[in-house]
Amino acid sequence: MNTAIAITPSSRAFSSDNMAGASPQIVQAVADAAVGQVLPYGNDPFTDSARRRLGEVFEREVDVFPVSTGSAANSLSLAALTPPWGSVLSHPDSHINHDECGAPEFFTNGAKLVGVPGPDSKIDPEALRAAVRRRAGDVHSVQPSAVSISQATESGSVYTLEEIRRLSAIAKDAGLRVHMDGARFANALDHLGASPAEMTWKAGVDVLSFGATKNGAMTADAIVSFDPALSGELAFRAKRAGQLASKMRFHSAQIDAYLTDGLWLHNARQANAMAARLGDGLKAIPGTGLLATPQANILFCRLPQQVTEGLLAEGYAFYHDRWEPGVVRFVTAFSHSADDIDQLVDAVRRHTR
Repeated sequence: MNTAIAITPSSRAFSSDNMAGASPQIVQAVADAAVGQVLPYGNDPFTDSARRRLGEVFEREVDVFPVSTGSAANSLSLAALTPPWGSVLSHPDSHINHDECGAPEFFTNGAKLVGVPGPDSKIDPEALRAAVRRRAGDVHSVQPSAVSISQATESGSVYTLEEIRRLSAIAKDAGLRVHMDGARFANALDHLGASPAEMTWKAGVDVLSFGATKNGAMTADAIVSFDPALSGELAFRAKRAGQLASKMRFHSAQIDAYLTDGLWLHNARQANAMAARLGDGLKAIPGTGLLATPQANILFCRLPQQVTEGLLAEGYAFYHDRWEPGVVRFVTAFSHSADDIDQLVDAVRRHTR
């Protein structure tokens, strides 16, 4: 039996940047990689090129492990940093706390996730200072082992370089390693106007989950390690988790194209600009209210119920009433245009009358 699949037009898809397709350059790179014979399991020129480009991007030699999902990148990274009796300190709003279905606990063989609060979905330094020492050395308790920072955060806020350096220093002083969940790494980088090196290893980050799928890739993210001592363990963990793809070239070709000619930064700049445009448009409409000015490509606001219902009836896709009544989330993507945003703003305006 044939079943019709509902496809939301890109102009009305604001639930997640995962709804967007892929950049044509990346699709072409995958097609190009399909030609000819190369060695499997990452021993191919596409993986070599992706590794070289990431080294150039981060201004140093790095270990790179292409993976198929951000969940794999996060969970394997944390497993390499945390023993089974350890704990991972992160903000309660973080993706690893809410949206990984227990994958970090599974891959770490039981390490505990411990929430460390702070405003704007960012870890408060003083709260972290207390958390890294809590019951340290007590055999009856899990031991603080790693800190995970989301950049950008799940609410669309972005840690400043000074905030990352401060949190990393607190972690390192207590003997903890630092992981960065960079699912929207490029969006945060665009907002700060910093270099990738400044936002990671120069600020104390040991391992990065380098996101590409949300920003124009098809099925590829990567673990980027700045500590050579972790390379062997990460390699074995990736294999054991089914993330050492035999035809690694297709993951690597995506990452290589993503980094070529600044495509990744161009895409992030477009997504961020569309979120800012949406925020400006909504602020001009009585009855709506931004919860915060978007710093990346995520926007939270309050909408009257009739507006939410009207937008849904028109086919707009977005999350609503998930956090509290009346609060909606819009996520813009590299594929959104100014016209798409203006049409959404016009629709909100119509339904407020």
